[in-house]
Amino acid sequence: MTTQKLSAVLDHIEADSDNSLARLFTLLRIKSISADPAHAKDCKAAADHLAHDLASLGFAAEVLPTGGHPAVVAKGNGGAPSGRPHVLFYGHYDVQPVDPVELWHRPPFEPAVVDHADGRKIIVARGAEDDKGQLMTFVEACRAWHKVTGSLPLDVTFLIEGEEEVGSKHLVAFLENHKKDLAADFALVCDTSMWDPDTPAITTALRGLVYDEVRITAANRDLHSGLFGGAAQNPIRVLTRILGGLHDDNGCVTLPGFYDGVKDLPPDILAQWKALAFTPETFLKPIGLSVPAGESGRLMIEQVFSRPTCDINGIVGGYTGEGSKTVIPSQASAKVSFRLVEGQDPAKIRAAFRAYVTERLPKDCTADFIDHSGAPAVSLDWQMKPLLAAKRALSEEWGREAQLIGSGGSIPVVGDFKRTLGLDTVLVGFGLDDDNIHSPNEKYDLKSFQKGIRSWARILAALADMPKA
Repeated sequence: MTTQKLSAVLDHIEADSDNSLARLFTLLRIKSISADPAHAKDCKAAADHLAHDLASLGFAAEVLPTGGHPAVVAKGNGGAPSGRPHVLFYGHYDVQPVDPVELWHRPPFEPAVVDHADGRKIIVARGAEDDKGQLMTFVEACRAWHKVTGSLPLDVTFLIEGEEEVGSKHLVAFLENHKKDLAADFALVCDTSMWDPDTPAITTALRGLVYDEVRITAANRDLHSGLFGGAAQNPIRVLTRILGGLHDDNGCVTLPGFYDGVKDLPPDILAQWKALAFTPETFLKPIGLSVPAGESGRLMIEQVFSRPTCDINGIVGGYTGEGSKTVIPSQASAKVSFRLVEGQDPAKIRAAFRAYVTERLPKDCTADFIDHSGAPAVSLDWQMKPLLAAKRALSEEWGREAQLIGSGGSIPVVGDFKRTLGLDTVLVGFGLDDDNIHSPNEKYDLKSFQKGIRSWARILAALADMPKA
């Protein structure tokens, strides 16, 4: 049995810990910022580096073009069918911009292990958690199996893209064009979080997303507020009035039909979530808040993980520079996001929002819209065999039962895998809420990295030993 070899693999991971960290640091030093054209060569360098690393583990690795930054595809076992379980592992090598750089405590592409304020050892660098550190936990687990046994316990294909942080604009077309190369039994994604620093988790539900921008126009130019104030329509006033009506006094979204198809949690799942003690004290207090702002009558964990939401992400209008300028602006705009749950149709939600705005426009105002992104929610079967195998392996490594949780965020690739490749996905990650992803001073707990490697080594064994029936 595969599990009989696991002890030696785990021993090797411990002995090779310093080298694993050094390899992660090499990847972290590459400034693979996908949003900045000035770093296109760095993105290619990151792809080349990963392909070379995977080739050293016996994978047939290629750096393949997309419509943007390249993707890495690496196949074990020469790509030939072996009768063993076959997994597609997804990660991304691109990272967010570092701005504002002056808020970083050290250069963002000079990784280091430092002491956290509470004594934890943490890895600090852009990409330390999102997603290079997470990605390398799986690579290092594969490396350990290869070193100790000469092979992996099951068949693995890697897909590592370079545009996740800019919306994976070319990924679906890439999946369509490489269906044969990416065929597998199921997918693995390591871009999620622990429940807490000592409790592992598997994400079983992801909220979908509609992100729209609305721009309201009134006069044909900015106007002097002394000359025209009181007579001319002000698009900021119009916009804020409309946006202010998107929620009622109970925190519910007022768009007609918004909750159509939304189901309550099954009682057994709700009971499990209640037992997790997800409280304002633990969740909101660290960010300086104290009172949940979602739908009244709902647990806060429901508000974050299983209920749909609407948030205004930005408003622009009029003069925003230093000093004063007395104008009535010609235009005002806002960016609005809706996090969706299973049963909601992104296209219908977008149409409902646009109709809501348009119906409330006064005479002399027009609205136009920009579609920034959209993806449906994803809900996974809690009894899926690979998920249960991963749950057992995580529980063994961490000495605590792995929690099955929802996620308030969206990972569109999970839906893309299902629609394009027909694959369900097991989502295992080792990030923490305080990792500062997308922010200055991004970090990844050293414990998360080291036990993440051990966790994936166990999961690989557990997946290989799954009963076929």
